[in-house]
Amino acid sequence: MADFVGRRRELKELREDIARTGLDTLSGRKAKAPRARVLLVAGRPGSGRTALAEALVREIADDYPDGVLEVRLTTPTGETVTTERALRTLLEALGLPTPPGAAEDELGFALREALADRRAVLLVDDAADPHQVDALLPDTPECLVVVTAEGPLTGIPDVRPCTLGGLDTPSAVAMLVHRIGDIRVANDPRAAEALAEECGNQPAALRLVGGWLAAHPKASVADVAKQLHDMPAGTSGPLARTFRLVYEALPQPAQRTLRLLPLAPAGLVDPHTASALAGCSVAAAQSILEDFTALGLVRSARDGLFVLPGCLAPLLQALLEAKERPAEVQLARARMLERTVRLLLSCRAMAEECAEEPIGPVGGPEKLDALPRALRFADRRAAATWLDTRLPALTAAASLAVADGDLDTLARRLVAALAGALSEHRGTSEAAPELYGLHRLVLDVAERRGLHRERAAALLNLADLDAETGRTREALERYRAALDAGRAANDPYAVGRAMESVGGAYQELDDWHRASDWFGRALSHALARGERTDEVRLYGRLGNVHTYAGRYGEALRSWRAASAGYRRLADVPGQAKALSEMARIQEYAGRPEESLHTCREAVELARRAGELRLQAALQVRLADTLDRLGDPAAARLHRSAADRLLGDDPAACEIRSGSD
Repeated sequence: MADFVGRRRELKELREDIARTGLDTLSGRKAKAPRARVLLVAGRPGSGRTALAEALVREIADDYPDGVLEVRLTTPTGETVTTERALRTLLEALGLPTPPGAAEDELGFALREALADRRAVLLVDDAADPHQVDALLPDTPECLVVVTAEGPLTGIPDVRPCTLGGLDTPSAVAMLVHRIGDIRVANDPRAAEALAEECGNQPAALRLVGGWLAAHPKASVADVAKQLHDMPAGTSGPLARTFRLVYEALPQPAQRTLRLLPLAPAGLVDPHTASALAGCSVAAAQSILEDFTALGLVRSARDGLFVLPGCLAPLLQALLEAKERPAEVQLARARMLERTVRLLLSCRAMAEECAEEPIGPVGGPEKLDALPRALRFADRRAAATWLDTRLPALTAAASLAVADGDLDTLARRLVAALAGALSEHRGTSEAAPELYGLHRLVLDVAERRGLHRERAAALLNLADLDAETGRTREALERYRAALDAGRAANDPYAVGRAMESVGGAYQELDDWHRASDWFGRALSHALARGERTDEVRLYGRLGNVHTYAGRYGEALRSWRAASAGYRRLADVPGQAKALSEMARIQEYAGRPEESLHTCREAVELARRAGELRLQAALQVRLADTLDRLGDPAAARLHRSAADRLLGDDPAACEIRSGSD
């Protein structure tokens, strides 16, 4: 890091602290459980605490072969990152799954288990309170945790803070040299020392004044020091004074752009965000952000992103409130969110255009052609990279839009567009953790505005994710709530889907009586609406539940009805599978001759449908039945037929085993 200078004493103290004997050992008491050593770098925003922590981690990285994990607990704009989000960030960095909807305790256990056999460093930046940090601590002394915070971590034992003040004067002057070169400093070294003193020797203030001097090569160091010294008494603190110096030198359009940057979600800005906020072109916004970077007002990150320094956020927020009318702020926020929606639609459309079979109403070349060139991505990879790098800002934008309360229509569009882009680029399964959070946001809006249809849809989506991750009882509760919402909305689709899902949850809980009751209700609902595809599926689900419960007569009636339904729909593979289930149940019921006859019918239908694997499975079933009927020769013939159908397919071993 070019701006990091000095701090050798602090680095030495921190390194010594790593090897220091713990207080419990010194007092002769054994710790309850071995935990990672925690080093705390404490200091006010702008003191260089993050830079020092990063420098320490670079120096000791070789001692921790399992790498460095980084997480920030406060966004640059001052919002606290939830413990759940922080745990997910660390687990994702380790390449481990983060089940959607998993509780904080579950994620914390997964992280501690993952780090139990590792020797790694956790860099925890900008902790707001000790409870955030405590939830992340590994239960192993082989790991090290380096934390930055404004104050002490009361409640976490055996932590001695390394408290930062200003840099020593030679280091502060060296930082100025990094920014403006050594000629002006060498011409008047006392003025450079005086300027450093006016900046309180604080790295953030030195960065700003150095950027201003670099942008004004004819200004003398002494003049700038005098300007800062002569500022009105109301401008408190070195950082506030240097910020005022830089801000007042900006052109009016750049000043307004800077004032609006606190509206950028998670403090992450790119040219599109700045363009929408300020109402200027993307090219103009790019130029302004590059100028801000040179001045130290923002930091450049990867892939075209810029980060708002957290120490400047309060100053910018104060300017925003003082200089911008609330209506203008709301309009700027709406423009930014609208631009984000359009970029997300473009991102999704690019994925759909590149897919073999585009899915859904959004996407394809027609959708891309309707977008301005500035909103289009070069290719699918560029769109996916944009989505990945902007995801923290995109999810923060969705949360902020929902929390706003006055932009609910835009918030719903934004959430839907983000969910669509994530599903298209990552697939529903991989994107499930993010989708879970988005569906919760939709639920918040729906409940606030009394939108029963949207509430039902959000509850169904959340319940599906709960069910997929084994939280069946939580899923059942949400399915029931979705049923109530669907009825309130008079939405027959949501009602039928919720009834069937309630039945599926009870089936997963092995409550066959309630499962069959709810599948029966869903079936009646489908029959009343004339939904034939739903009817045959529900007859099949009823047949399965009756089979599990040992009610073979009712199971056969259900599967016969399913078979008849598939025949009316001209669905030959479906009819063959229904007959296959009937044959299985007849055999369970001790009626092998009937099973043999039904199975032969199913084989013929599977042959007509070209379903080779189903044909083979049925041939194996026929062979098993013939063995039980005492005809081994005929059984061998059917097994040979199954082998011919399957060839050398390695995935067919389960079928050949006859374990059906």
